[in-house]
Amino acid sequence: MRLNIIKTKILALTVATLFTSCASTTIITSIPSDAKLYMNGEFVGKTPYKYRDTKIVGSENTIRLEKENFEVYKSSFAKDERLAIGPLIGGLFFLVPYLWIMKYNKGHLYELNPLEKTD
Repeated sequence: MRLNIIKTKILALTVATLFTSCASTTIITSIPSDAKLYMNGEFVGKTPYKYRDTKIVGSENTIRLEKENFEVYKSSFAKDERLAIGPLIGGLFFLVPYLWIMKYNKGHLYELNPLEKTD
């Protein structure tokens, strides 16, 4: 009886660890800061912005940064920037965690260009 409780707790802890390992976070910053940030076409806030998701490997996010008197900046980043150890280990026991084996870099920095002044 007690052994079953221990096994259940170990299994629950393992599953919880695997699923929290599936999430990836990155900080999006800009120079200058306080630029409007659009992710995948939707306004999400201003920079710096903490972005977190549980998308699978290779998922891509498009971004657009806008700030008055600066050119609009467009870019993208994908969930293939660094290895995630939790899903790698979990994948040894279950194949599903391999879908989350990669993470985003800890941060992404974008430098906006000022608009050219016209006289």
